[in-house]
Amino acid sequence: MHTDAAPHGALTQDLAAKIPPAEEVAGVFGLSATEREIWVRARPHLDVRNNDAHSLYAWGIARQLLPLVPGADPDVVLPAILLHDTGWGRVDEERILSEGFSGDWRKADIRYEHERQGCLIAEEVLPELGYDAEFVGRVTAIIDGHDTRPEARSLEDALVRDADRLWRFDQVGIALASSWFKLTPSAYMDRLETEIVPELQTSAARQMAEADLARSRALLKASVLR
Repeated sequence: MHTDAAPHGALTQDLAAKIPPAEEVAGVFGLSATEREIWVRARPHLDVRNNDAHSLYAWGIARQLLPLVPGADPDVVLPAILLHDTGWGRVDEERILSEGFSGDWRKADIRYEHERQGCLIAEEVLPELGYDAEFVGRVTAIIDGHDTRPEARSLEDALVRDADRLWRFDQVGIALASSWFKLTPSAYMDRLETEIVPELQTSAARQMAEADLARSRALLKASVLR
């Protein structure tokens, strides 16, 4: 006789009504109506290499950074971060890992191509939602070179670049990205410290990276598992 059966109806109850709206929970962000429209159009291009999860995670980081970076325009930053990696969905998936994460990976042709394709997707998506050419140009200027260009072109560009990189410092980002680069998590965390932290554009992002890296090293026992 089984004694671990759930109470009648416990597994079939609809609990959605018990989940509070995101805006009522401190520290939880929700996409605005406009951002949801962008996301619906971006999402089909992000179903490769966990880019859907990465893009939403980076969007959340951008939301956290915005109050700490006075002057950055959220109306540009947030659409740009949702769209920045859509170009990966239009390139050869086999080349992404073989070329985009080995050797001089920042200068790999596949990275330039994903940026170019991302700009084209933004030029398709944003006008459908009523954005004018000037706005589209501000977004594509960020997408173009977000991986391959060493400098930021604007404050919004700096914030998007920082949010894009900061997700790597969390345990999930470390687990995924270390496998792409064929490194142990400990070796990858060392690389974050020496290569990625110096690239961060804002002091808020650097502080966040250092705190996240220290926490990840402790949780992942980096001093022991090398």
